[in-house]
Amino acid sequence: MSDKDLNWKFSDDSVVESDAVARARQQSLELGIDAISPAVGAQSAVIAAATGARSILEVGTGAGVSGIWLLTGAPGATLTSIDTEVDHQQHAKANFAEAGIPANRARLITGRAADVLPRMNENSYDIVFVDADPQSVIEYVEHALRLARPGGTVLVAHALWRGRVANPAQRDDVATGFRTLLTVIASSTAVISALSPVGDGLLQITKLRA
Repeated sequence: MSDKDLNWKFSDDSVVESDAVARARQQSLELGIDAISPAVGAQSAVIAAATGARSILEVGTGAGVSGIWLLTGAPGATLTSIDTEVDHQQHAKANFAEAGIPANRARLITGRAADVLPRMNENSYDIVFVDADPQSVIEYVEHALRLARPGGTVLVAHALWRGRVANPAQRDDVATGFRTLLTVIASSTAVISALSPVGDGLLQITKLRA
């Protein structure tokens, strides 16, 4: 194992997850959901806390791993989460309850993000967390930047896509899409961004105020 691999493993192993997150993570494995790593969850919680988030939008509910982390960092926030899988959201709802999150703090919308996002209010969210169909990541981020308030942050999970994005020889649609997204975001004057290598990568994009 390389030094970098050891660093990534150490970053994940150093995170202490709550029982509710651990349960949601186990259910994610059983359901075939690629949940964010512990280190990505912890980093997302820190960003939510530093932002003082009150309104969070999540694209991709899964079994609730990322939602619990985000609401742990922002205990006064309301989470709106979109997913196509009703079964996954039912697990997430139970895991939110186990985490002590009141039902009125988590609004679950079942549907395709491509259909739901265009109908949502722009400049309304402190954080938009994107962890859904990787084939549509560019489209989702475009919507996320419209929906985030000025000064708000868009978080994109799996931004290194299983180590494939950093290797230019990997030319599949998903790796190419993430690579294109990273290039476009890095050159934009409307945002400030950073790519964290923890877990499978976390792209952080803060929308600059006009």
